[in-house]
Amino acid sequence: MFAAIGRLATALGLLAAMVIGVGLINILGAPPSAPWAGPPLEREPEPAPVQPGSTAPPVEEPLQEGIPGVDPGQLEPGADPVREWADEIATVVDIPARAIVAYVNADLAMRQHQPGCRISWATLAGIGRVESNHGRFAGRLLREDGRPSSPIIGVPLNGGPGIREILDTDGGRLDGDPVHDRAVGPMQFIPSTWRRWATDGNGDGIGDPQNIDDAAASAARYLCAGGRDMTTGGGWWAGVMSYNNSVEYAQKVFALAESYAEAGNRRR
Repeated sequence: MFAAIGRLATALGLLAAMVIGVGLINILGAPPSAPWAGPPLEREPEPAPVQPGSTAPPVEEPLQEGIPGVDPGQLEPGADPVREWADEIATVVDIPARAIVAYVNADLAMRQHQPGCRISWATLAGIGRVESNHGRFAGRLLREDGRPSSPIIGVPLNGGPGIREILDTDGGRLDGDPVHDRAVGPMQFIPSTWRRWATDGNGDGIGDPQNIDDAAASAARYLCAGGRDMTTGGGWWAGVMSYNNSVEYAQKVFALAESYAEAGNRRR
């Protein structure tokens, strides 16, 4: 009997506490919900300790057919060997497989159309990382159609501190700014540069700077301009610094390209 009375008293005490708690919420209001966490900060790549013209990042030697490490005979019917390889590489480097596909396809296209350039997918990936984190700038997602979840448009090139002044060259068609140009897309092309080098990298009949296939193919053509050999120190540094005339920028691309090439070689 006394045990039953004790259990009843405990239950009544809990009920009273609940009632008091509800009363306090009604009086004071519900506690504020925790704020949503934003996307993690994008770590700034470290520059490689190399000097301009001294060397070029390692390049995977292409196989006679297909992609390094992928046996076409072992693929499922209709499978894409580039995507198969990209899925493998994406397990060891922080690059979306969809972006790797774009970089590798641009590399393969240039081997066919301008073989003397020998541009590497790893160098294209290094530029893509510095320019837009492979289409993921500021928390965006790179979609399977090759476009970021929202357009990537840079700051106005208005001559502010550390910024070149470039007046509008496209009437705001690509960047939405009728006063000054802004770099656009995953590879951050200035509209006037895009107009010259725009390439249809995915075969849809359109050159779109927001599409990573088109942007990577255009960047490859731009880097190979003037008959450059991107496997030589002079050619590589001239190409990358034509993209952004900064030694530190090129050193960051170098470090990234080196790490991506090493990852690719481990997957051969």
